Amino acid sequence: MTAPTGSTGEPEPYEWLTPTDDERVLWDVDVLYGPWPQAHRDVGLAEVRERLSRSPVERALALSTRGALFDDAAGNAETLRDLADSPELLPVGTVDLRDALAAEEQLDALRAAGVRFLRLFTVQQGGPEPGFPGYRHVVEQALARDMVLLHDGDPRRFGPGLTGRGARVVFLDLHAYLLADFLLLARHESGFMITTRMLSAPDSIERVVDTVGSGHLVFGSRTPFMDLSPQTLRLRYARIGEADRKAVAGGNVEGLLS
Repeated sequence: MTAPTGSTGEPEPYEWLTPTDDERVLWDVDVLYGPWPQAHRDVGLAEVRERLSRSPVERALALSTRGALFDDAAGNAETLRDLADSPELLPVGTVDLRDALAAEEQLDALRAAGVRFLRLFTVQQGGPEPGFPGYRHVVEQALARDMVLLHDGDPRRFGPGLTGRGARVVFLDLHAYLLADFLLLARHESGFMITTRMLSAPDSIERVVDTVGSGHLVFGSRTPFMDLSPQTLRLRYARIGEADRKAVAGGNVEGLLS
């Protein structure tokens, strides 16, 4: 990699570097824009697009946080409107788990708009349990519409209730400390995936690939509320084969889209 230099002659940050072929990330599944309370920030779409343009990430699944925090219908409409002019960003929808009765109408509207991914914000929406009627209803309706779930929260809580249903689920918040529990689930669930975001142990990526295969892992960063560069570097230097690296960097998302 060749780093451009600024006016002081010092290399600029990693996100300015030109990625080599083995550093390219075809898809990032965890990109947001708008206010985010945990980060105490409100980052507009223009800044997110600029960040991505200066990174190894080529395309991303993205949505406005308005749908998670304030109004799902307005947030979905905003995401579809905003990303219509952002070909590198694929719209993701959401519903309000606190008003599951309204979910069917939102899901129908999302599918009519061609949206394939539904993000569930359990942490921001009152922390529903897997057995809650509203949560179960939303999941059943989403799976009936052949949608892929982008699921926050602890996979140990939500994963068991999704087994045996042919569900395609990307768990967004799996920490390296909880990896063994996920691997036990993934042995029997071909549609269960996790993102690279919190796999911070030195061998986390390798452990997933060696135990259940690279088909259970996708790249996710939570840009712009987390630094993207450590995650791209972790994938770049993971001790896995080139075919596995390409699968994690985007091939698996391409499979979900097909």
